[in-house]
Amino acid sequence: MKRFIVVGLGNFGSTVASQFQKLGHEVIAIDARPNVVDAMGPKVARAVVGDATNKQVLLEAGARDADAAVISTGDEIAASVLALLALRDLGVKQVFVKVISEEHGRIVDALGAEEAVFPERESALALASRLTTGVLLKYIELGPGLSLQEMPVPANWQGKTLRELALPQQYRVQVVAVHDVLRDQMEAVPDPDRKLTDSDTLLLAGQPSVLAKLAKFGS
Repeated sequence: MKRFIVVGLGNFGSTVASQFQKLGHEVIAIDARPNVVDAMGPKVARAVVGDATNKQVLLEAGARDADAAVISTGDEIAASVLALLALRDLGVKQVFVKVISEEHGRIVDALGAEEAVFPERESALALASRLTTGVLLKYIELGPGLSLQEMPVPANWQGKTLRELALPQQYRVQVVAVHDVLRDQMEAVPDPDRKLTDSDTLLLAGQPSVLAKLAKFGS
């Protein structure tokens, strides 16, 4: 079990905090709004009313022993930066910060954030990819030059095995998992000799431009 600090309990922060707790970890949630903290209280190990830019507030909440922290302070860029610095000063090595712009992301990256999370941008990219291809089920950009996409098995791949298709050699993409939709079973590190069916979907990792081309095979 890990200990996570979640600063800011808007929609994003509340969802992250609740999910950490559901996964069996200890969550300490902090927000300056008493009503928001009261609502989150039953869903986490500890909910604290306080200013997370104050190191003493974080220290008393238990931040020094945290494995990681997530900061989600909405449009308050200054608050997110000060909370990041306070958590870093207390020795929290992994601090993820929800950002609202590219400039905000560059600031927190420069100050030592583990990662700048830009959910609006990621959602927009995923939606654009799905709408332009018409066949993608999920699309996630992991970083420059690397994305994940889930797509149906194209008709000309059905009945063939991953070994026969040789996708890493043919297209420089890797099948991370195969989802059997009928049985709702996800097979990570799939059997290379298992024949693909029309009820399977593939989770592929590779360059966005290559994945976009492959998506057209299923259209």
